[in-house]
Amino acid sequence: MLLITAPGQGAQTPGFLAPWLEVPGVRDRLTAWSDIAGLDLVRYGTTAEADEIKDTAVAQPLLVAAALVTFEALGLTPGAVAGHSVGELGAAAMAGVLTPEDAMRLVAVRGRGMAEAAAVTETGMTAVLGGDTDDVLAAIDKHGLTPANINGAGQIVAAGTLEQLAEFAEEPPAKARLRPLAVAGAFHTEHMAPAVAALDAAAASVEPRDPKIKLVSNKDGAVVDSGAEFVRRLVGQVSAPVRWDLCMGAFAGLGVTAMIELAPSGTLVGLARRELKGVQLLALKTPEDLEKARELAS
Repeated sequence: MLLITAPGQGAQTPGFLAPWLEVPGVRDRLTAWSDIAGLDLVRYGTTAEADEIKDTAVAQPLLVAAALVTFEALGLTPGAVAGHSVGELGAAAMAGVLTPEDAMRLVAVRGRGMAEAAAVTETGMTAVLGGDTDDVLAAIDKHGLTPANINGAGQIVAAGTLEQLAEFAEEPPAKARLRPLAVAGAFHTEHMAPAVAALDAAAASVEPRDPKIKLVSNKDGAVVDSGAEFVRRLVGQVSAPVRWDLCMGAFAGLGVTAMIELAPSGTLVGLARRELKGVQLLALKTPEDLEKARELAS
């Protein structure tokens, strides 16, 4: 079974969409979606500086647009799709739950809402690499933090106030390395509650359809067969932990044999390389990778 995945925030790099503008139709799609998102996605994906595309309100629409244009350029129908965090909006569109236009409307609200929520309190996120999982989770809980991303492959992301994170850094879990992340706030925690309300209101105007292919949820790794239920999960996920470890367990259970990560790719392939032994993996970075991706799926 072929799995196609869409990465989450932090995967973007300056100029990553530039080579994709040579693919027929990509510029037109990005221009149309720019009008919906209220952002110049072509500029942000090609000439904008790193600090500009780090902005949550910019990064999230840019990532979903990138996933969708590279998915369309690929032209494959996978057996399953999944997205990490904001990548779930791209996955929902790939599975037919949302139209690309609805996905772009919702991600614009999500990005703005999360940026505004992050500005209320000084919060952040720290990646915990290695260590015993139980020890890491216990240490995170001890300091009042949230395991915002449980990614598998020895990677958990702790999130909370900067004060809590500083105390955590002074008393790290045994045999673990801590790496502060360059993000605006504590995503996927209670601090994002205002963004949940904003996205919920926007989602009320959407008419989701049931997925045409298997669609795996970040909430618990479940394959969701109701479009309305998946949208409810998308909304709630803004303030709830991402369980990518459970998603990868689901991929194994589904019998996934090949996985393609859409642009800007690399993060999810890296996690899968350590967890999904025997699965063929490909990071779709530029149009030069399209043929290799199609061969992988054949």
